[in-house]
Amino acid sequence: MNANPHTSLNRVIEALGDVLLEPLAVGRDTRRPLGGVVIHDPYDDTEFPDRAVVLGVGVRESGEIVKLLRELGERGASALVVRSPVSAPAELARAAAASGVALVGLASRASWTQLAAMLRTLLAEGDVGDVSPQALGGIPTGDLFALANAIAALLDAPITIEDRDSRVLAFSGRQDETDPPRVETILGRQVPERYTRGLAESGFFDRLYHETGPVYFYPDDDGENRPRAVAAVRAGDEVLGSIWAVVDHALSDERAAALVDATKIVALHLLRLRAGEDVERRLRADLVSTALEGGRGAPEAVARLGLLGRPAVVLAMGLLDSADDDPRLATERHRVADALALHLSAVQPRSAVALIGEVVYGIVPGNHGDQQERSVRVAAAFLERIGHRVSATIGVGPTALDSSGLYDSRIGADRALRVLLTNGGAKRVLTAEDAHIDALMLELADLSAARGDVATGPIARLLAYDREHQSQFVHTLRCWLDSFGDTNAASAAAYVHPSTFRYRLRRLAEIGGIDLDDPRDRFAAMVQLHLLLHGTRPETA
Repeated sequence: MNANPHTSLNRVIEALGDVLLEPLAVGRDTRRPLGGVVIHDPYDDTEFPDRAVVLGVGVRESGEIVKLLRELGERGASALVVRSPVSAPAELARAAAASGVALVGLASRASWTQLAAMLRTLLAEGDVGDVSPQALGGIPTGDLFALANAIAALLDAPITIEDRDSRVLAFSGRQDETDPPRVETILGRQVPERYTRGLAESGFFDRLYHETGPVYFYPDDDGENRPRAVAAVRAGDEVLGSIWAVVDHALSDERAAALVDATKIVALHLLRLRAGEDVERRLRADLVSTALEGGRGAPEAVARLGLLGRPAVVLAMGLLDSADDDPRLATERHRVADALALHLSAVQPRSAVALIGEVVYGIVPGNHGDQQERSVRVAAAFLERIGHRVSATIGVGPTALDSSGLYDSRIGADRALRVLLTNGGAKRVLTAEDAHIDALMLELADLSAARGDVATGPIARLLAYDREHQSQFVHTLRCWLDSFGDTNAASAAAYVHPSTFRYRLRRLAEIGGIDLDDPRDRFAAMVQLHLLLHGTRPETA
């Protein structure tokens, strides 16, 4: 992901310090703009942006860190983040100074995933749209961390800005002065469920969303946890989120009024962010769509996405088991599209993701001969990360060597996705090559349906007999053909005894007039069953 021109390492440490990040050896050059965020993989030599922040997941030994600092210095990285605490801090400080790469520590209980998400909040994607700063209430639009610090100064209290689902959008400094629940909330970027459940059951959220002034929460414990002053953030009748301040007593009238006024500024920022995200989504969707269509405008769109002259693979992601009239479906598609964008930006800079129609497309660039194989691993890792709560599946197109090849890669990804969706998610990732035969059969079935083709010959006679006598001869034939003539396997699939199955097989050959020893008759029957009766029950076809 590209950085906002005003986002520097100094800004990141200022926003995420105290709780998430600890500067171990940052040097003097911390105000230059950052170039992106990447995850270190020792087996991947993919290029990444200049002045990138590199997340050293799993890098713990001082020798490993020294070696990695040297390598990153040669590649123009800005900073390396490793898990705290570290051994031999003096040696690491010398290595950081020699490499020119800042060394930053991640708190022991913090999640790498949440850090990447926080960094993405700070590093705005500036490769499309207008990134010129605009101010709301004296704070650059969307800079919620700066706004959080401004509110904290007004209230003289550490604060968090949270959305309607109690996810932390930003937080101020001085969080080390708070209590364990606040630290746990920031480390997880989400208020723990045990707390939100208790607040909901006590009616706290109902009071919060109906009160216009601050609502106070006093913990029922031995004094380890501190009270909160909370105010809802509203846009008209819509509740956008809330501001939580850790306090020792009720706010003065002046500070209570300042908190209420702050909610109005936060609402403006959140609305502007929402509008900006919608505009950026539409612009990016237009660019990705144009690039994938392969027309005369494709080279320019590819250039604006930063992908010109680079090989790439197209991913096509769809959702399973979703009713088109479900009002939650559009929101779910946007959510998984954002999740895929975050995942790809971390593992492969310059990736482009957009929701086009009902499909989420990703363009994954690279410089490897095994780019498709790597894209399969990336797709599988993403689906594994989001788990099975979201029934998503991804088709992987062939490698496109230039912008003109993206159209073919998109067609291949679409064909693979259709096979996955048709098969009900038996697999979650499939390449265009592996899906070729199944995709071809689906397309032939479309052609047959468009022409109004009906079953003929033996299959037509068996269908008619089954309808008249409530028999299962078409099903029997399908089981036998699918088992390559293995009677025992076919009888098990049909849930009948092998002797009964052999009798049915002889009868259907007589009724249908089919020679089961003739390869041409078998092939003709298989084609008709797949093209004309695909997905239907024989007795109702």
